[in-house]
Amino acid sequence: MRILLVEDEARLAGLVRRGLDEEGHAVDLAGSAEEALDWLAAAGAEYDAIVLDVMLPGRDGLDLCRHLRQTRVSTPILLLTARDAVADRVAGLDAGADDYLVKPFAFAELSARLRALARRPAETLGVALEAADLRLDPATRRVWRAGQDVSLGNKEFRILEVLLRHPNQVLTRAAIAEHVWDYDFPSATNVIDVHVRALRRKLDDPYPGKLIQTVRGVGYRLSTGES
Repeated sequence: MRILLVEDEARLAGLVRRGLDEEGHAVDLAGSAEEALDWLAAAGAEYDAIVLDVMLPGRDGLDLCRHLRQTRVSTPILLLTARDAVADRVAGLDAGADDYLVKPFAFAELSARLRALARRPAETLGVALEAADLRLDPATRRVWRAGQDVSLGNKEFRILEVLLRHPNQVLTRAAIAEHVWDYDFPSATNVIDVHVRALRRKLDDPYPGKLIQTVRGVGYRLSTGES
C-alpha cells in the first residue's frame, strides 16, 4: 500500500514508518494537517490509506478528517489518539474515520488494521485477488500460480498486487511507482523493469500462458485471458 502517515511526534512517526517500510509499504510522512493537505494535493499522490494522529499542532486530526470527507476524499482513514474514552472514539468515527487505534499500540495491530482497511474496497471480489490461475492473498502475503506457492520479494509482491487490482488495464511505470514507492522514488531508473523481469521469471516462465504483458512505450498490463 501507499500510505500517508500524519504524525507530529518524531520518534513515533519514525518507528511506524520504519515498520511499514519493512513490510514493503510506501510511506509519505506529514507532521501537520497543512502538510498532509499538501501531500494529498500533490500530482499523482494517491493513497491506499491515511494514518492520522488526532492531536496535531494547529488544525487537529478530527477537523482534518471532517474536511477530507467533506471534500469527497474517500481514502480509508485510521485515527491514532491517546484518548480512549467512548465519546472520543465516537467523535472520531463521526468525523468520518474508518477505524480508531489508541496509543500506545502494538505495531502488529496497526499493520493488521491497515490490511483490513485495504481489503474493504475489494470485498465484492473476495479477500484474495485472482486472474486466470494466479492468486494473491493480501492478508497472508502469499501468491500461487497453478496451485503452487510462489515466493516474492516485497516490491515484487506490491507490483503484482497493483496489477491484479487493475486487471487488463495498462498501467504506466509512474502509476505503478505511486503505489509501491514513496515520493522520493528515483523515477529515472529502470528499477520497475527489473522487478517486472523478476516477476516474469517466477510467475510466467515456468508456466503456460504469459500473464504479465509489456505495452511498448507505455507500461505493463496483467492479462486475465478474458480480453
